[in-house]
Amino acid sequence: MKRAIVERAMDQGNGILRMAPNWVPRTFCVPGRRLKLDPADYYALGSERGGIDERWFSSTTFADNGPGTPEDEGLSYIVFEDGGAIESVTFVEAVAELGSEMIGSRLWDKYGGWPVYAKFFDNKGPLPFHIHQREEHAALVGKKSKPEAYYFPPQMNNYGADFPYTFFGFQPGVTQEQLLECLRNFRKGDNRITDLSAAYRLKPGTGWDIPAGILHAPGTFCTYEPQWASDIFSMFQSVTGDTVIEEALLWKSSPEEKIGDYEWLLELVDWEANADPNFVANHFMEPVPVRPAAEMEEEGYFEKWICYRSPSFSAKELTVFPGQTVTIKDAAAYGLILVQGHGALGTWDIETPTMIGFGQLTYDEFFVTETAAREGVVISNPSKSEPIVMLKNFGPGNPEMEANY
Repeated sequence: MKRAIVERAMDQGNGILRMAPNWVPRTFCVPGRRLKLDPADYYALGSERGGIDERWFSSTTFADNGPGTPEDEGLSYIVFEDGGAIESVTFVEAVAELGSEMIGSRLWDKYGGWPVYAKFFDNKGPLPFHIHQREEHAALVGKKSKPEAYYFPPQMNNYGADFPYTFFGFQPGVTQEQLLECLRNFRKGDNRITDLSAAYRLKPGTGWDIPAGILHAPGTFCTYEPQWASDIFSMFQSVTGDTVIEEALLWKSSPEEKIGDYEWLLELVDWEANADPNFVANHFMEPVPVRPAAEMEEEGYFEKWICYRSPSFSAKELTVFPGQTVTIKDAAAYGLILVQGHGALGTWDIETPTMIGFGQLTYDEFFVTETAAREGVVISNPSKSEPIVMLKNFGPGNPEMEANY
């Protein structure tokens, strides 16, 4: 039954799958209200679940939100709609059914699934200073590491919210003993751990690459975040703004026998990367055109790499100019989210919504299979004034990126 739905969805979009909006709440965050969700729906899941501050794209990953989390939270759904009847299947089930036909043999043979996803996270206040465990530490609790990257879409950042700065790593000269003292002070109120770090002002249209093992406290821009398919973290900061972080989040994803062992938390930290004196040079990302700009503009579009430092994933921003029809070819499967404009994507009408009700379906998110990507996707922009702008996230080892970087 599920395979039949997936095959019908594949046929309907000629290898381009329509996705349902995938909303995720967090108890330790206050929504920044830039996700285009209906203002009445930011607490649609109940106040005890927290506000909705994230939207996940092409996700096969469960959102690890603790007790009371629905079993499909974080999982994207593909949608097949015909004659008013709507059927859906989780994306993870769809990939399992069609395998290489959907994501290509390169990824299917190596990973047995779609190993990445992207999301918007959107918070009024900054997130706590936290870390994503490296592979060797994540494996101890049966999970995967979580490298990630950030891009700040101008379309999603009409205001910067409370603190548009992000803390990364440590200042020069910080010692492990200083970090250990902050961790031991977690129960004593504000442990002032960001005194050891440095904050960088966020700039729309740019981004950062953050491998696992680097401490960071994301600022309050609405952020597009490609990442590995994992939801693992440990919060090292006890108070963020007016929000007190529960101690359970300090020990989240730690082996049971390590809970209470502060020296164990030090082992999670990639000290060399956190104390890198060339941190900006090694992690900041200005967009890079995928081809010579003049060639693309002549053909009616402009495309640039927005995440390109990580071997685990990559991402592009594509702009199709008003009144233009273009055919865009990619070397790999990808998920996409529209952030501006309307028009056509293959067989689909596409549009950027102004407001989305919780549970409402949209035409702004799709997954493009590898075959469709390689054959080329035709995109038409009928507007006389507004471009179509979309963000595209790819899995590891994108042949196009590896050929150019």
